[in-house]
Amino acid sequence: MAQYEDIAIDQGADVTIQLELTNTNGTAKDLTGYTCASQIRRTHGNDSATSFTPMFSAPRTSGVLNLTLTHLQTNSFTAKRYVYDVELTNQDSAANNIIERVLEGQLIVNPSVTR
Repeated sequence: MAQYEDIAIDQGADVTIQLELTNTNGTAKDLTGYTCASQIRRTHGNDSATSFTPMFSAPRTSGVLNLTLTHLQTNSFTAKRYVYDVELTNQDSAANNIIERVLEGQLIVNPSVTR
């Protein structure tokens, strides 16, 4: 089950969210071989989405994943609440894709005054 976390960002700002992923025993999750997909939508059923750009920190055994949005992306949001999630995909020994949702929640966009 994914961890739930609400995140607040500023409209019109560059954003980096650093995730430090761990195993159930508290050790850093080895992200070698994983890919990441993460999207923001107005509602769960909305067809329009904005994707975070995922960047795995080296070494991938550190369990650190950064999700970024550019100021152009955040400027396109209106000051509202959105939903987001983060999914990791890896292949098992039989080459089956295993998808794990690691984080989900609401993304709150704070309005910008400076333009």
